Amino acid sequence: MRVVVVTESFLPHMNGVTNSVLHVLAHLRRRGDDVTVIAPSDTMFETNPLAEVHSSRRELCEGFPVIRVPSLPLPDYPKVRVAAGFVTRIRHLLAGIGPDVVHVASPFVLGWRAIQAADALGIPTVSIYQTEVPTYAARYRLPWATELLWQHVDRMHTSSTLTLVPSSFCREQLGRRGIKRLKTWRRGVDTARFSPARRSAELRSQISGSGEKLIGFVGRLAAEKQIEDLEVLDALPGTRLVIIGSGPLEETLRRRLKRAHFAGFQSGNELGRHVASLDIFVHPGEAETFCQTIQEAMAAAVPVVAVGRGGPLDLVDVGRSGWLYRPGDLQGMRSAVEHLLSDDSARSAFGRDASASVQGRTWEAVSNELIGHYARAVEVNRRVRSLRTRPRRSGTSAAEAASVG
Repeated sequence: MRVVVVTESFLPHMNGVTNSVLHVLAHLRRRGDDVTVIAPSDTMFETNPLAEVHSSRRELCEGFPVIRVPSLPLPDYPKVRVAAGFVTRIRHLLAGIGPDVVHVASPFVLGWRAIQAADALGIPTVSIYQTEVPTYAARYRLPWATELLWQHVDRMHTSSTLTLVPSSFCREQLGRRGIKRLKTWRRGVDTARFSPARRSAELRSQISGSGEKLIGFVGRLAAEKQIEDLEVLDALPGTRLVIIGSGPLEETLRRRLKRAHFAGFQSGNELGRHVASLDIFVHPGEAETFCQTIQEAMAAAVPVVAVGRGGPLDLVDVGRSGWLYRPGDLQGMRSAVEHLLSDDSARSAFGRDASASVQGRTWEAVSNELIGHYARAVEVNRRVRSLRTRPRRSGTSAAEAASVG
């Protein structure tokens, strides 16, 4: 297939969106597909306007060309870029490439332009719902923006040929908002990188030479992750918090979590070693559509304590691989952690069950599912376009035509 991947986030900025896109690109390369990536640049200006015609100047990822569009940094988080430009620019790019399908990763600004441009050209779009942006508004002191952001989400996904959601929570959430053509597409996990075999006594000793149990978090140190909730665990006797990641709230969190070890940003096998060396993994963020870091901890046989909302509802088998607590119930979080700390055999059993539960969730398997969704989007788009151009029977509405698939 000829595929254009439009992503709101890409290298060098690593997050859940970038990570998923990289795995998808690797799979498409192995299949021999023809792919172009469109992503934000690190500047407001065209960094290399001749790159599209001079192949020697192109940026490549997995052997595929990457076209960068101008972007602006978020005021409080400059590593995150928001694409600038117009729909006309994206439409010009898509018309020149002529893809069979456009994969839109976590659409918001650049993705919305791509959806509109593809629709104008009659090209099917597969949009990946991966970030619950409207819930971020209150965390960033913009509660008045929540409903406006939900309206934007509605527009984007109603206009997409297919929307892929990562969890049953998200499918119900968007379904209640009247969004049609929803399919579930989860994430894979690298069970070689995230494995109990990577547990390191040396690393554990470096973090805590007194043999304390290690309670860990992995993720972006930003408001939506609610890492400050871990303060209720910071003083637990015989333990030490391990915060793995970087972000704009790092200094604030260092002041609040006075006993915690901040490991900084980790990636690759070193991230796998850090995760496997934990005793318990805790994730307090309530806005996780999937929560890949939970799945990675489980693959490394680390039991999980997470808030009972969003993606963790599907990932954590309560009482077997971990515990869930009600949103806002920080005492419930602490009690769940204390249970796992106090019972070594239960903690080991939870870890074994967690690891066993994710062994079949390879990126190869879920990426093959994605190819099936591409093919379905092509067919749905063909049928919708046919109905739009065909003289309508009396009583057949445009809405009925748009619900095909």
